[in-house]
Amino acid sequence: MIKNKKILAFLMVFILASLLVAGCGESPESGDKVAKDSQNKETIKLLYVEWACARATTHVIADVLENFMGYKVELTPVSAAAMYEGLAAGEADAMFCAWLPWTHKDYMEKVGDKIENLGPNFRGAKIGLVVPSYVEINSIEEMNSVKDKFNGQIIGIDPGAGIMKATEKAINEYGLDYELVEGSGATMTAALKQAIEKGDWVVVTGWSPHWKFARWDLKYLEDPKGCYGEEETINTIVRKGLKEDMPEVYEFFDKFYWEQKDISSAMNMAEEMGDSKAAARKWVEENMDLVNTWLPDKYQQK
Repeated sequence: MIKNKKILAFLMVFILASLLVAGCGESPESGDKVAKDSQNKETIKLLYVEWACARATTHVIADVLENFMGYKVELTPVSAAAMYEGLAAGEADAMFCAWLPWTHKDYMEKVGDKIENLGPNFRGAKIGLVVPSYVEINSIEEMNSVKDKFNGQIIGIDPGAGIMKATEKAINEYGLDYELVEGSGATMTAALKQAIEKGDWVVVTGWSPHWKFARWDLKYLEDPKGCYGEEETINTIVRKGLKEDMPEVYEFFDKFYWEQKDISSAMNMAEEMGDSKAAARKWVEENMDLVNTWLPDKYQQK
């Protein structure tokens, strides 16, 4: 009798545990469906540069591919040049940070016939030299007169980036007696942060959209010679043949578009959380109305 009671108690505990596990799992409409959709699907390979806008955008795209369309995603941070070369060679499927028509003009001229441009996923992008608003000049033409204030340096990002090439052009066009310091997006914002905390003057290669404009009071220096071009778009670029190989992925990429408030909130969330993947998951959950406009019909959340 005691033995039977022990067996009965064990079975009850087992059943209760099973129910709890089931209750903590994903719903049949989400987890089971995504798991089923994942079968026999190829891995999507995405390239991006370690810029705040590119990183946030690419992680949002990856989250949607994984959690709503059932694909595995491989993310690879590379240089701007390698991003274009990788797509042209068919070694990856897409990227979402082509700054056109000015910043990445050289890259497009080299490989434009080997890739497919799906057009803008964001409008109103801009690059240039950026300073804290308390800096007492407003134009690049004035920089030589205050060289000592800036320690004779322009704080840049990764070598080979389009904005670095534009800055080299600006140094020549304006006859600037400045050193262009190479680094990364992270080192650039770190130098900006340090200078602002001390009230020092600093000039950096800057672009928008970027979370730094929400955090600090900044301004672009006027560029009367037009070295940095005019307002740009950020475009989605895919490899040749993606439409035929993965039509539903191509459709998603082609429909992807967002506004300033959308990309800004995604970037800010990633910066505050310090985890791009977790931030993308949270952003997608909070913006399903917009995400639904990107998804092919069969994946839309009703």
